[in-house]
Amino acid sequence: AIRMVEEGVASPEDIDAAMVLGYKFPVGPLALTDIVGLDVRLGIAEYLESQLGERFAPPQLMRDMVARRELGRKSGKGFFDYR
Repeated sequence: AIRMVEEGVASPEDIDAAMVLGYKFPVGPLALTDIVGLDVRLGIAEYLESQLGERFAPPQLMRDMVARRELGRKSGKGFFDYR
């Protein structure tokens, strides 16, 4: 989902709506990322990359958002605005 935003395929709102409405997810993947925290998800992705290879490298957008301290709900801004 993050790569889709990064590549301009769809907005975070549209991606989450598609997953909730189309696949009956209780919450969209980007809203869930905001709940968990982008910093936490980045750490997981970096670990997976170190263990499983380049295919699991975190998207650059995730790295950029963490660098800007856009961590999700805990910072008030992530893929969605919580302020």
